[in-house]
Amino acid sequence: MCGVRLATISKSCASSSMLGTRRGFSRPGALWAGCEVSYDKSSLNSMTQSFDDSICGYGHGEKPTWQFYSKCIHCGLCLNSCPTYRELGVEMDSPRGRIYQMIQVDRGRLPLGESFVRHIDLCLDCRACETACPSGVEYGRLVEAARGQIEKNYKRPPLEKFLRQLFFYEILPHRRRLEWAGRLLRAYQRSGLERAVLASGVLKLFPGPLARVARLAPRMEKPFFTERLGTTVPAAGRRRYRVALFAGCIANLSFARLNEATVRVLARNGCEVVVPAEQGCCGALHVHAGIRDLARRLAKRNIQTFLSADFDAIVTNAAGCGSVLKEYPQLFEEEEREHFEGAKAFGARLKDVTEFLASIDFNRDLGTIKARATYQDPCHLGHAQRIRKAPRTLLAAVPGLELVELKEAEVCCGSAGIYNVAHNEMAERLLEGKMRRIDDTRADLILTANPGCLLQLRAGVAGSGNRRRVLHVVELLDEAYQLRAWDT
Repeated sequence: MCGVRLATISKSCASSSMLGTRRGFSRPGALWAGCEVSYDKSSLNSMTQSFDDSICGYGHGEKPTWQFYSKCIHCGLCLNSCPTYRELGVEMDSPRGRIYQMIQVDRGRLPLGESFVRHIDLCLDCRACETACPSGVEYGRLVEAARGQIEKNYKRPPLEKFLRQLFFYEILPHRRRLEWAGRLLRAYQRSGLERAVLASGVLKLFPGPLARVARLAPRMEKPFFTERLGTTVPAAGRRRYRVALFAGCIANLSFARLNEATVRVLARNGCEVVVPAEQGCCGALHVHAGIRDLARRLAKRNIQTFLSADFDAIVTNAAGCGSVLKEYPQLFEEEEREHFEGAKAFGARLKDVTEFLASIDFNRDLGTIKARATYQDPCHLGHAQRIRKAPRTLLAAVPGLELVELKEAEVCCGSAGIYNVAHNEMAERLLEGKMRRIDDTRADLILTANPGCLLQLRAGVAGSGNRRRVLHVVELLDEAYQLRAWDT
């Protein structure tokens, strides 16, 4: 096991005297706060023994299983790829440490309680560890299953429970409610009330989660892209492909212009673009939060909607959505198996927009954009989908664009769905590091391929006071096509 010995947790736990800090972040400085930790070889020897279900700390339903975490050889090569471990230096906030905790809960040696939940929640689910892992541990499966168990068996604080219920269950899955909320937010943002609230400091009087939601809310665009649902956009010129656009949920409200740009770029590449009316939220945020039953309901609706017609590809411009959409089969491996084959067929057709464009005879009739640019790899594009070359190939086709490689471009920017709201302090630290590395490139244009990353990076630019633009790769291509059209 590469010389690494596992820890055995003593049943007796002291108070929080083991708390330590790194860079001022108040977190446990050893394995578990308040727990005595010893190391012995018997831990390794017993790892191959079957577990006794009667003492398992998990409840019914999907859970982290030996089939997947037994691949971990505890070598530690994942540690330096893990953003939370890099920031904190805490073993239990590393992939290896979190897997070990999952095993201990499975064996009845660690309760599914506050300590376990804290370490699992702090994970970004960025899956950088999967890229680093030499033995192919599918860490994303494990942490998402662990969160599913937490969702079913752990009682969260009342305010957190209320906000999760409101967002995940009452608003996000329902298009009309989401639009209504978006209109209210747009009115709040455009009326000047938001500016007054932020300047007044009144948010300091609100509980932390509510204040962060108010401060980090995405800008609502007009018109909403929901107006385009149910429409078909013809190809510009000869039709070569017929594709469906997965438009998302929040993206319809706060990234309507990105969706419009995506449609135009696809059309300029010979695609007839269909925007199915019955599509809805992909369930990615639900999967990452452990709300798997609702994620399955959302998945079934999308599978039925997109497989009801024949498309050459189902295209998305959101890396986070695309990762979960491709992995829909995982939702039906244990539950509702009758939908597994449909999920496989759906996932096989799903393409990130950069992946799709790079795979076809890409239209290179682009206008010149003279700019120094750098590209940030979205975690769920680079690590989860292993798509790194495609965006760079497309950017290299833009005349005049100087692309400067970003150091540690694959390290998470701190967005991670709603992580920047739920764990704002860690998200801010990750963003600060990302912006420092961007400064080193001296780029005046920041490019990425995921809406969540766009929000986070734009917040970083706003905080720095400079005037850098932050664009999706497709938005830049759309500008280049329009410049070419104006030139002719």
